[in-house]
Amino acid sequence: MFPNTLRRSVFILIWLGGAAMAQTSAPSTTATAPTGSSSSTVSDPGPRGGNPSAGNPLPGLSSAQMAAFLDGQNRFQEVDAVTPNGLGPRFNSNSCSSCHAFPAVGGSSPHSNPQVAFANSRNQLPSFIQSNGPVREVRFIRTSSGSPDGGVHDIFVIAGRSDAPSGCSLTQEDFSNTSNLALRIPTPTFGLGLIEAISDATLVQNLAASSSQKSAMGISGSLNRNGNDGTVTRFGWKAQNKSLTIFAGEAYNVEMGITNLLFPNERDDTPNCSPVASPQDSFNLGSAGPAEFDDVTGFAAFMRFLAPPSPVTVTAATTTAGVSPTHGAGVFVTVGCALCHTVTLQTGPSAFGAPLSNQTIHPYSDFALHNMGPGLADQVSQGLATGDEFRTTPLWGLGQRLFLLHDGRTSDLMQAIEAHSSQANSQFQASEANAVIRAFNSLSNSDKQSVLNFLRSL
Repeated sequence: MFPNTLRRSVFILIWLGGAAMAQTSAPSTTATAPTGSSSSTVSDPGPRGGNPSAGNPLPGLSSAQMAAFLDGQNRFQEVDAVTPNGLGPRFNSNSCSSCHAFPAVGGSSPHSNPQVAFANSRNQLPSFIQSNGPVREVRFIRTSSGSPDGGVHDIFVIAGRSDAPSGCSLTQEDFSNTSNLALRIPTPTFGLGLIEAISDATLVQNLAASSSQKSAMGISGSLNRNGNDGTVTRFGWKAQNKSLTIFAGEAYNVEMGITNLLFPNERDDTPNCSPVASPQDSFNLGSAGPAEFDDVTGFAAFMRFLAPPSPVTVTAATTTAGVSPTHGAGVFVTVGCALCHTVTLQTGPSAFGAPLSNQTIHPYSDFALHNMGPGLADQVSQGLATGDEFRTTPLWGLGQRLFLLHDGRTSDLMQAIEAHSSQANSQFQASEANAVIRAFNSLSNSDKQSVLNFLRSL
């Protein structure tokens, strides 16, 4: 992904312009009912087949914005090497799109895990990396001295690769203490520009809405905030990142070991293992013409201009055996799911123009942190997020998502729903979702199935 001036266009007017665009339409609420479903059985219909419902640019982009999107998409898919790109010395993968791949470039983990290809004489596959997925990163809960850790520990080293410097003698970390591991899977990047364009005031107001109903259900929540300026952070499993540019820059450094203008220092200074000087991703300040954008700026542009996923269109054929996904959308609200998974939000004015400004969107998230109890707790703190708090996962695109929850522990919607519920223990308080899950469990099987069908329609 290192800039290649022979192949790339120079984009100095990327952020200018903004063609008029109609507001994002409200989602249709439907899905194909599972084969053999009836009022006596409840099962996840599973991810939808067919063409991807995501991966397209936002409608209404200017020509410069579309050029930025396409350039960023190319960078997102490029495969990095130790030389000339600066991969490593430690890394989890060698391309953004190797992890953010399904159902289209920019999504989450694919069926087949590309990480298995990095196994060699110096890199063994830990138990949590399987060929059938999901793609994972790993954090250590505590250091060897017992103090809190929480940082990403890359799975692979460049030693043993054909492009590694001959003098690099790095050793892969030990991941055998599974009780000290906190796993994460990739978050989808669809629609992130619209999420970035939501004002802090809107998120604060939304979190305060329906306060009496939330209180009665045991739901509180809080927004993660930047420790310096106090503004709301909203990207990542714990809403730990402030902006798409920071999100991209950190991932480039953490996941691929490539230093950049935002994260300019190597995470591992082992001698003879960093043949490319830092920052390895930067502007091309050549003498011929204006500077070319760096990869991080390109990644952010691609994510910023990615459209949100499209839900399934309502047809008569999508309701079978009396199981109505349209009805499921109403039940989803009635039982309290929408108290955290906010259906509709509004973006504010954006310097990027009409495609992002004042848009009505349906992310199914309040982007706030909620206590999820010991059952989901990963014991990792990030910003204001504690060890059992997670950002409400946006549900748009859920219909084609393969792996669920922050660690990809299940592919079954019913299991994911039930995992939201857990009682307090000596370390963590009870999940804020307990009352909602009780309400869901009290539904008839037909109503439960309609909710599952609705979720797989998104």
